[in-house]
Amino acid sequence: MTSVESLPHPAQITDEGEWWRRAVVYQVYPRSFADSDGDGIGDLRGIISRLDHLESLGVDVVWLSPIYASPHDDNGYDISDYRAIDPVFGTLDDFDELVAALHARGMRLVMDLVVNHTSDEHEWFRESSSSTSNPKRDWYWWRPPRDGAEPTNWESFFSGSAWQWDEASGEYYLHLFSRKQPDLNWENPEVRAAVHDMMGWWLDRGVDGFRMDVINLISKDPALPDGVVEPGRTWGNGFPHYSYGPRIHEFLREMNDVVFAPRAGTYLTVGEMPGVTVEQARRFTDPDRHEVSMVFQFEHVGLDHGEGGKWDSRPLDVVELKRSMKRWQEGLAAVGWNSLYWNNHDQPRAVSRFGDDGEHWAASAMLLGAILHLQRGTPFIYQGEEIGMTNSPFAALSDLRDIESLNYIADALAAGGSTEEAVLAAVRGVSRDNARTPMQWDASAHGGFTTGAPWIPVNPNHATVNVAAQAGDEASVLAFYRRLIELRHTDPLVTTGAFEMLAPEHDRLFAFERVDGDDRMLVLANMSGSALGVAEVIDLAGWRDSDLVLGNLEPGDVRAALRPWEVRILRRQ
Repeated sequence: MTSVESLPHPAQITDEGEWWRRAVVYQVYPRSFADSDGDGIGDLRGIISRLDHLESLGVDVVWLSPIYASPHDDNGYDISDYRAIDPVFGTLDDFDELVAALHARGMRLVMDLVVNHTSDEHEWFRESSSSTSNPKRDWYWWRPPRDGAEPTNWESFFSGSAWQWDEASGEYYLHLFSRKQPDLNWENPEVRAAVHDMMGWWLDRGVDGFRMDVINLISKDPALPDGVVEPGRTWGNGFPHYSYGPRIHEFLREMNDVVFAPRAGTYLTVGEMPGVTVEQARRFTDPDRHEVSMVFQFEHVGLDHGEGGKWDSRPLDVVELKRSMKRWQEGLAAVGWNSLYWNNHDQPRAVSRFGDDGEHWAASAMLLGAILHLQRGTPFIYQGEEIGMTNSPFAALSDLRDIESLNYIADALAAGGSTEEAVLAAVRGVSRDNARTPMQWDASAHGGFTTGAPWIPVNPNHATVNVAAQAGDEASVLAFYRRLIELRHTDPLVTTGAFEMLAPEHDRLFAFERVDGDDRMLVLANMSGSALGVAEVIDLAGWRDSDLVLGNLEPGDVRAALRPWEVRILRRQ
């Protein structure tokens, strides 16, 4: 395996320009990363204890999933106090220590911002629900019954109606997600002011930006029109009425003007935006509009969904994947910026989903990393991705914890016609719990994650797939990820070069160039389990004397056929 020349990771990230274009972000799901006190749940001190791993990997930014006070109906994405650390994760002192430790190592910290909704145990909602005349009543979406039933026919993302009846006040409240996650009413300027004040409080505490959870849902059509009821569905699709609402750009610009502009420095803002189009993303990420640095879009991670949605999965079509990535690369080439990701806390493990987690596990894990990290945009690594963590072979429904999965299971069983075994088979490969099994640090009990009983079972393959086993192995997935990150840090072409897709209709070859004048990089990837003759597909004449800067298998003739799941990165100037 070849490598770029080793250079030290910069001690500090400068504030010059949009620094995040050159950065690599690492997502930590605190509940599952590292447990310091043996209660089976990861925590802040556990993260602090593992910073050597993140530093040696070379990442620039750590993004934390929510650590705020929460009843954990949706694993912390239901926040009951935005200015408090949940005791299960530690204290504000622990948080301050983490920020200081990251900054001392030249890394930044990004927090999850969940402001489309709160927990129903948040003080704001307690007041709002206490009386129809309470001053905070209009902080949430309350509506009277319509013909004795829900105000609209909207369906929740977590199954069933998006409206919950409140017996005490005789009205319904809107919850696009769990009934314990009531939606905030961003039409109310007091809501926006309270959110802005909270964000500033965290920035002043040393936070370097926010990943904004489902931020494109904060502007709803105030008329709340019914959605179309699709065949076989009970509830209507309200998504068109709240996914790109009439005031979304106004709200984001106001947030920038009030929260970020008055403060020194450049902050990273990543807007998670289900359903966002390329055209919308251009507007959101245009630097002149001052809205967000980049968006998380979901097009490429929906390509293996069948007609029945995510629970009806189908094999990935490589041509469709290339078309999607080409569209986003070209669409944001002149204006805006891409985020690059395979994995996060809501997605199954990429190597099991899009690669080969059997015979070609290591090679396919490296290949997926290469074709992602070498595109134009900011790459995101989800914890465990850098060691090729796989989906978990959940043996029973009792192994699952995710509310979305559990609600689907309950509905499927209640509808009849399915056994527990059949429902588990449908859920096993796509459940969000695949991303949430504990980080695999070593081969000891529970993968070195905890000395107690983990909140969710550790993947049984932790005995072989773990950080300790790969730390000193130059042929490992971990070593390959280190080299990928180093390549981004040391070769400006990875950041600045234009993206040109090659052989877009080939069903196995994923090939592209990064180009800046005569400065060129070629990525050749065989997304299959059989050999692939590249010279038969694209012209390699101009690359005969180029350098192989990185590959996932032992190097050979750069013009030879690609071996199963082989990736080669060539460079010329």
